[in-house]
Amino acid sequence: MKFGIDRLLAEPALRAPLRGKRVSLVAHPASVTRDLTHTLDALAATGDIKLTSAFGPQHGMRGDKQDNMVESPDFDDPILGIPVFSLYGEHRRPTGQQTSTFDVVLIDLQDLGCRIYTFITTLLYVLEAAAKEGKSVWVLDRPNPAGRPIEGLSLRKGWESFVGAGPMPMRHGFTLGELGHWFIEHYKLDVDYRVIEMEGYQPDAAPGFGWPSGERTWVNPSPNAPNLWMARAYAGTVMLEGATLSEGRGTTRPLELFGAPDIDARRVILEMHTLAPEWLRGCKLRDCWFEPTFHKHVGKLCSGVQIHTEDPALYDHQAFQPWRIQALAFKVIRNLYPDYPLWRDFPYEYELGKLPIDVINGGPLLREWVDDPTTRPGDLDAITRPDEQAWAAARRPHLRY
Repeated sequence: MKFGIDRLLAEPALRAPLRGKRVSLVAHPASVTRDLTHTLDALAATGDIKLTSAFGPQHGMRGDKQDNMVESPDFDDPILGIPVFSLYGEHRRPTGQQTSTFDVVLIDLQDLGCRIYTFITTLLYVLEAAAKEGKSVWVLDRPNPAGRPIEGLSLRKGWESFVGAGPMPMRHGFTLGELGHWFIEHYKLDVDYRVIEMEGYQPDAAPGFGWPSGERTWVNPSPNAPNLWMARAYAGTVMLEGATLSEGRGTTRPLELFGAPDIDARRVILEMHTLAPEWLRGCKLRDCWFEPTFHKHVGKLCSGVQIHTEDPALYDHQAFQPWRIQALAFKVIRNLYPDYPLWRDFPYEYELGKLPIDVINGGPLLREWVDDPTTRPGDLDAITRPDEQAWAAARRPHLRY
């Protein structure tokens, strides 16, 4: 199997349109070739690509920023001598001055297949800037490690943000290259766009179901994305960023588990199986203990739940529903501890006057379902299933694999 960057390097004919053009790159630490050479260095080594600038998304080109909402500065690459502009610093969108440094921008970002993962918003912002300035955008495509399944409420109108690039559900099931085609159609962008597609990609094939397990090395695309199992759970566990529960930051298994010092995880799991066992298929929930070394509940022993998807005998890719699993955990905690201070309140991703859990979900519907003592799992399904079905239809024309 070949990723987009590997094909671009191996096939000179694919690079031919770049000759004589000024080329920029949007990349992060996981932007590597099969032999783990960073894309920026690999492109520079071709000898026929003129690199004139680069861009780093959230967490930086080097992935040096550990936490969310920690901005990265611009800098000059010490080897190539080109400017590296931050798209998570003073600016989230490329400025006119920055776009003047290139004719074609290559985007080589490993995504996690989740609406809230900000690299897809960066893709949209680059497409919009390129359309405005008459520049070309190429995506060097990579796998979606969460695969093709669709899950979650679609973002509601007026809830767009840096973690909500458009009306899609939490698990969108696109590769980044495919998602670019949808953005262009949805936002009616007039932009020269090209995808260097993968070769041999089979998103429905076991055991990786979107990630080529055993074939490619996993490199963290962001500091708390350490493995495939996190990527599978992320569309649910990312909601913990809007809750007071720990999502495991400050442990070695972030965003695969959740917990707090003042809950009984074993009881939570039991109640989850009682309330909606059909939402728990495809994985194994295990009660555990952990003590975060930083972030929420630092230095405190937490009673936690780990979501296991590693064992092929326990994991069912099509049945696994991480968004519903986390929603159910919230609901059970609210039922068991009615006065629990579950929701955080701060300007998440600089969104003022909105609860973080609502920004994450693209509207208040999930939180309202959790907090209403009269609602049942079927009530959440009733408002979510139509969104998922509509997205499946909207997505279908843009699938390339």
